[in-house]
Amino acid sequence: MADRAYVLVVDDDARIAAALRRALTYEGFEAESAPDGENALRRAAERPPDLVILDVLMPGLDGIEVCRRLRAAGDVPILMLTAKDGTADRVRGLDSGADDYLVKPFAYEELMARVRALLRRQAPAARKQLRHQDLVADVAAHEVHRGRRAVELSHREFELLRLFLLNPRRVLNREQILDAVWGFDSGAASNVVDVYVGYLRRKLGRPELIRTVRGVGYRLG
Repeated sequence: MADRAYVLVVDDDARIAAALRRALTYEGFEAESAPDGENALRRAAERPPDLVILDVLMPGLDGIEVCRRLRAAGDVPILMLTAKDGTADRVRGLDSGADDYLVKPFAYEELMARVRALLRRQAPAARKQLRHQDLVADVAAHEVHRGRRAVELSHREFELLRLFLLNPRRVLNREQILDAVWGFDSGAASNVVDVYVGYLRRKLGRPELIRTVRGVGYRLG
């Protein structure tokens, strides 16, 4: 099963941010928060989120400017939150690139419904990308990035990484990996898995991402 959708909450009100994180986690999402616009842009560059919940009124870079910059960098769904409910404010938020707009105070049920709707809209595109932490694999383009750094992988290395990304935190034994990546399950050839896991660890530059489960196999994360 693919990773849970990763939602970045951007709000300078620590109480609201913590409540949103708890609600999102309870609903099965992975959630982190950023206290201001600069922090949010840095986090989004390091680990692209599947969706951003963005407050409009923040010190420094406001939500409108953060939204413009996020939109210029990609097509991540953005749900804006604001205490202003005037038509002009909604239009300004949507014109800056937001996909949806919710006025405070709001019911958490409505927020979650809008989050799920935005993620469903993105689903066809999202299936072409697999993500774990700062690691992104574009299945269609056969490209891998860690943050902003491109990682060159062979066909087998890419398929092995894809298998791990499709099964985060699940222990895969050598026979399962051989069958999925090489198309056979001969135990006599199982050392090829160890060799290719070594290749992946070196190329990704984060050996701890793919963990050895002694006597069983490997898992991502």
